Amino acid sequence: MTGETISRRTGWLMWLIASIFYAYQYVLRVMPSVMLEDITRQFGMSASMLGQFSGVYYVGYSLAHIPLGIALDKYGPRKVVSICAALSAIGALPIVFAEHCAYPIIGRAITGIGSSAAILGAFKATRMAFDERHFTKMLGFSVAIGILGAIYGGSPVGRMCKILSYKSVVGIIAAAGIVLALVAYAVMPNVENRTDNTNDSAISNLREVIFNPKLIALCVSAGLMVGPLEGFADIWGPRFLTRVYKLETSSASYCSSLIFIGMALGAPILTFIAEKIRDYIKTIAFSGATMFAIFALLVGDRLNYAGMIAGFFAAGICSGYQTLAIYKASTYVGENSVTLATAVTNMIIMTFGYFLHSSIGMIVDATAPLGEALALRCGVATIPAALLMGAIGFAIVGRMERRGRG
Repeated sequence: MTGETISRRTGWLMWLIASIFYAYQYVLRVMPSVMLEDITRQFGMSASMLGQFSGVYYVGYSLAHIPLGIALDKYGPRKVVSICAALSAIGALPIVFAEHCAYPIIGRAITGIGSSAAILGAFKATRMAFDERHFTKMLGFSVAIGILGAIYGGSPVGRMCKILSYKSVVGIIAAAGIVLALVAYAVMPNVENRTDNTNDSAISNLREVIFNPKLIALCVSAGLMVGPLEGFADIWGPRFLTRVYKLETSSASYCSSLIFIGMALGAPILTFIAEKIRDYIKTIAFSGATMFAIFALLVGDRLNYAGMIAGFFAAGICSGYQTLAIYKASTYVGENSVTLATAVTNMIIMTFGYFLHSSIGMIVDATAPLGEALALRCGVATIPAALLMGAIGFAIVGRMERRGRG
């Protein structure tokens, strides 16, 4: 099968598998948060090394974005999704078999590379399977399915680790990824794009994206706002809540997972608000300001348990800003550069996950003599600081837009 013409049934099947892969990579992304003590003990990791282990995922994830975007356009989702699903699973295996900490860090980067194809595969499959007018809605459903993976990767995986050893749980999840890769290759259609784009055209499109000051300002501002989702909920949340707020492990995992639950609703809610007030940038800036207030109160030890539940759920809704930011970035370029613009935008946003994890880990290590609770509070304080800068950044982007219209 060549081109991008597929049957309705095949399109639905391709979309479903891509969405399941999106959920699976979320399981892998969040899984270490409930195994931190075991991983730290097994490999003798300091907080800085743990930050590297957590953050290198985003390096692999981000660097793979543009090559995988090109591969998806050329070879279709079948080959790319199946290979990358296998890579994601293989990257988790050093946790089971390795003894030196370098190997799980390398494996985490490999998992990031494979996981990069999940969101890009969901974008591609949705665009191929459905009409343009249904694209946003179906992509929202893909995100909702993905969030189920994030939720499962938290508290439920933690409960599995209490029944089985954490190494057994990692092995089971890795095996599930290999099965997913085989199913994707067997079931997804072999759709390839035989249209050859010239190198000059590709370079021209890349130049249009990376030399667009408004688009880059949007990407950086959006990257500064990833903390609640890619810093706190992914890894540091349960540890912070158990050490600083003295919550039980199950309660801490549940609170952190509320950010993911909120995000499942965030994209449609924020899209509705943005369309109602006819201002995407203002909606994103308000989301950043809201998350800043929540995490400033959290770091300042001003939230009780009920406040954390409400605050994390609200922060999750606000984290849906990423979908709005990616869409808005696509409007800053010509039609031929839309796919590249979305890939670059998501790549830059995710790159900030690495810097955030590394910063938190280094600060926790540097302030360790003050006690673990205070050290974690100092480290997590980078999240509201970055959120404030991101919200201000979007205010600047809004001004750039208004000047452009003037």
